[in-house]
Amino acid sequence: MKRRGTEGVVEDPRVVAVVVAYNRRQLLSEVLTALQSQTRPVDDIVVVDNASTDGSADVARSSAPGATLIRLTRNTGGAGGFAVGMAAALQRHEPDWIWVMDDDTVPTESALAEMVNAIDRYPGPDLVAVGSRVVWTDGSDHPMNTPRPNPFAKSEEKEFAAVVQAQPVRSLSFVSSMYRADVVRRLGLPIVDYFLWNDDFEFSSRILREGRGLSVPSSVVVHKTKALASTDVDPGPRFRLEVRNKVWLFRASAALRPGEKLVYAGASVRRWIVTFLRSADRATLRDGLVTGLREGFSARPRPNSAALREAGVPDDVLAAVDGRAA
Repeated sequence: MKRRGTEGVVEDPRVVAVVVAYNRRQLLSEVLTALQSQTRPVDDIVVVDNASTDGSADVARSSAPGATLIRLTRNTGGAGGFAVGMAAALQRHEPDWIWVMDDDTVPTESALAEMVNAIDRYPGPDLVAVGSRVVWTDGSDHPMNTPRPNPFAKSEEKEFAAVVQAQPVRSLSFVSSMYRADVVRRLGLPIVDYFLWNDDFEFSSRILREGRGLSVPSSVVVHKTKALASTDVDPGPRFRLEVRNKVWLFRASAALRPGEKLVYAGASVRRWIVTFLRSADRATLRDGLVTGLREGFSARPRPNSAALREAGVPDDVLAAVDGRAA
């Protein structure tokens, strides 16, 4: 996708990368080095340090001295970090696309070039999001971030995706995905109160409800988790957030159409059952299920500005987290 400059000259789109960091300073250095080594350079980088205690902010300053660094005074989770980072990108850097990733996501040199190439060559309308292929350190596909084909894609959408050797998707992971900035301005940022788990599902599904998304397998990133495992392997106390956030998504979010909510709710219940049956600590999961259901049905997420109050968010960025950026 090209944009037209002030002189009428067609230019490459401005891509701003957003990295959320929390206590993984060594990996953060790798990520920032990889971002600055892209064959298609990023135009700007925003790093959100989620109140790390290991000196991650110092690593960001030394590894990417030209990046925008925002240091939060408390951990707002992945959801808060990405909301702040995207708001900062919109407010300060005038992006056409926003590329997001965690601090353990190391993009290969051509990761951005392959996504931009797919955007440029896509023959259809309304492309609003693209995502990378995510592998583990041994090169195998990471089960935590395996893209799921869009079960509702029409034949034309599949044909357009095939032209660029990609796959239509209905949601994307924050482990390397890119969103059209004008659509983010219009439809809003990630919901901070999700904290973690399903924040990317809700956000990407909301963005993709009005447009099309692609998984681009030629764009590769390495997700350097400690183990090669999916999210349903003994999540422990965090299972509460999986349940609560799914209830919030189905109750309060505009991300999914009514028919889609039925499909995804059924899939979620099936996955919860599998998680429970495989768990060695079912009592913890049972408690998480009960607490998550209670919280999900008794309340709704707060406005982002309320959830980020006294978290050290700069005033200009805080002004943008609930709605359109200025």
